[in-house]
Amino acid sequence: MHTVSSVNVNGVRAAGPKGFARWLARTTADVVCVQETRAERDEFPAGLLDGWVLSHVPGAQRGRCGVGVLTRGEPEAVRVGIGSTEFDGSGRYLEIDLPGLTIGSLYLPNGTVGTPRQDEKDRFLAEFGPYLAERRAKAAAEDREVLVCGDWNIAPTERDIRAWRRNAKNSGFLPHERAWLAGLLAEGWVDVVRARHPDVDGPYSWWSYRGRAFDNDAGWRIDLHLATPALAARAVSAVVERAATHGERWSDHAPVTVSYATATDPEGPA
Repeated sequence: MHTVSSVNVNGVRAAGPKGFARWLARTTADVVCVQETRAERDEFPAGLLDGWVLSHVPGAQRGRCGVGVLTRGEPEAVRVGIGSTEFDGSGRYLEIDLPGLTIGSLYLPNGTVGTPRQDEKDRFLAEFGPYLAERRAKAAAEDREVLVCGDWNIAPTERDIRAWRRNAKNSGFLPHERAWLAGLLAEGWVDVVRARHPDVDGPYSWWSYRGRAFDNDAGWRIDLHLATPALAARAVSAVVERAATHGERWSDHAPVTVSYATATDPEGPA
């Protein structure tokens, strides 16, 4: 069994003492993908990584971006970026190889309509789509599965954002963004959490700190596990680890945790 969790920590130096360290010490996950670490490796809180191996790339701008993958042992390989001149130094994507499995940690740009930030996001989408197709093809040739986890900053459908009408013209729910993501699913990628929860609103993974968004569960489902079909079929559970109360939150995102059966498990997916 592989249990993989993914969470945007919204700054690891702040999240650690607020509760991330306790969560990390208790999680049963054997892989944890983290995004928006906003830190160099030597700036991670003392003791946070005890028992873990960190593969990490910081953002080019200090205090921004940064992604990583924590594993219980050394990965077979680590790769940074998507082969992009513009984005490979920005701390947006890193992937590791485990036996038979490639896992990527993604922090997709968060745009703002009518600004250069949205232009940046759209350029990233234009490069990332072909990269994912190439990665899938290469993995198939190597007889391995692929899982890309992270903060995708796109809510796929109306079921993935509580106030979708109010946000229909906002970045993260724009028609062309959702069409891009739908195109990945049409190519064969599987949205694992949605596949495990096909007929519900959410489960949301991000809530604004403003107002009472968390208390009212007025969230967005933007933290996704996209997997190759054979791996997705082995998912036996998929949960969003939502904090019990607003005061117990250590990020504006919650961990999204999925357990995948392996070929050697005595029982297959339920």
